[in-house]
Amino acid sequence: MQLKRPMRLTTAVLSAAVIGAGACAPSDGATMPSAAPAASGTRAATGAGDTIGAAGIGDPDFPKDGNGGYDVAHYGLKLAYDPPTKNLSGVANVTAKAVQDLTRFNLDLHGFTVRRVTVDGRQAAFARDGDELSVSPATAIKNGAAFQVAVDYGGRPDPVRNSSNLGTYGFIPTRDGAFVTSEPNGAKTWFPCNDHPADKATFDFDVTVPTGLTVIANGELRAAPVNGGPTTTFSWRESHPMATYLATITLGRFDVKTGRTAGGIPVYAATDPAFRRQLDFLYTTSARVTDHWSTVFGPYPFSSTGGVIDDFSSGYALENQTKPMYGGFDPDQSIIAHELAHQWFGDSLSIARWKDLWLNEGFATYAEWLWTEQNGGPAAAKTFEDYYAARNAPMWRYPPGIAQRDDLFNTSVYTRGAMTLQVLRDRIGDKTFFDLIRTWTSQHKYGTVTTDDFIKLAESKSGQNLHDLFNAWLYKPERPTLR
Repeated sequence: MQLKRPMRLTTAVLSAAVIGAGACAPSDGATMPSAAPAASGTRAATGAGDTIGAAGIGDPDFPKDGNGGYDVAHYGLKLAYDPPTKNLSGVANVTAKAVQDLTRFNLDLHGFTVRRVTVDGRQAAFARDGDELSVSPATAIKNGAAFQVAVDYGGRPDPVRNSSNLGTYGFIPTRDGAFVTSEPNGAKTWFPCNDHPADKATFDFDVTVPTGLTVIANGELRAAPVNGGPTTTFSWRESHPMATYLATITLGRFDVKTGRTAGGIPVYAATDPAFRRQLDFLYTTSARVTDHWSTVFGPYPFSSTGGVIDDFSSGYALENQTKPMYGGFDPDQSIIAHELAHQWFGDSLSIARWKDLWLNEGFATYAEWLWTEQNGGPAAAKTFEDYYAARNAPMWRYPPGIAQRDDLFNTSVYTRGAMTLQVLRDRIGDKTFFDLIRTWTSQHKYGTVTTDDFIKLAESKSGQNLHDLFNAWLYKPERPTLR
């Protein structure tokens, strides 16, 4: 995620920024929290023999996000969207494995009319309570059993609006289609899911739209689009595990350019006609950045790369897996470098809890600094010094390791998170630091991670006790003293 603002902020701008307004800062004696609890398996019981998957996955900062009792393996989405009526309808097939006995479980779904639900082909009872779709299968599901839920649904998508975090996100109808960016919890605005990054899955997308429009989803096209006269169906597959907030079916009129990077990675770049002038730049820069990060962070984790510029003024870019989305603006090299760094930090390695967001944004921001240095700009150490000179910046009061639920994407998570990495690099040396980063992306490829995981690996690689460094930079509400 990159808010559409320059990252090299002046001291005056940093001092004036509002971060975590209304949030309670930890005490001066704050220490590093323990590792996150397990992602699922929480159970509730309401009667004799009932075992019910919890209505939340267990994230204390977002208690209603996700669900307990099962792990999703795959989403198969067969959908149709009609821009004039803004109607989205179809069937979502969710393949999962129970991690407890289940007589009932929940999926996250915002809005829509649910017409029918089946579990393993048998009709299931269901009920709605806010954004919770509660499903009662005809027979209980045993712990460890695989099962498939099919949800037939339809209606007008209702994106999250006026969010204190990002404004509008989710499935957003546009003039000629839809702009689909779902961080942190907007996937449920267009398909029933376990809407939390702790539960990753593979995806198939079969999306039918009026002929003349293009559907852009994650991964790669499974086959050429099928023209059915007035409509065309696009079939995409993301065969690598993906968090729900990274899924997209952005659609509309697009100019598309495909090819390969110099290193051989397939590239898919697309722009709304209003941004046609940017297509070659988006394609070329995305290819260059992907190849460069592959030498710095380790092999590229997915089967294709690229990006999409749509004519919707979102005010942000989002690292949708394999295809970052840029909402209504011309991204520069720095922003493209940020979003493609997320393919390693956030997409391949996903956070188990939102409190660890700095593992996504701090790393991607630091990647911006490295890209600037690589291309003749100030060294990352100089960028660090510029930010550290801002003595009264709000980021010193709101440390990045403590989530600000109502201001999740605050400057501290980005800038102070990146500064933490520069301090770590200075402490352990370049050779150990970059070996640590490559080991980090390799050991946890396609998995979920916590800050504790990173600290343990950093201490193992360096042979040092780094508690003081991470405590000062991630958890204390004050400007750390440099050693």
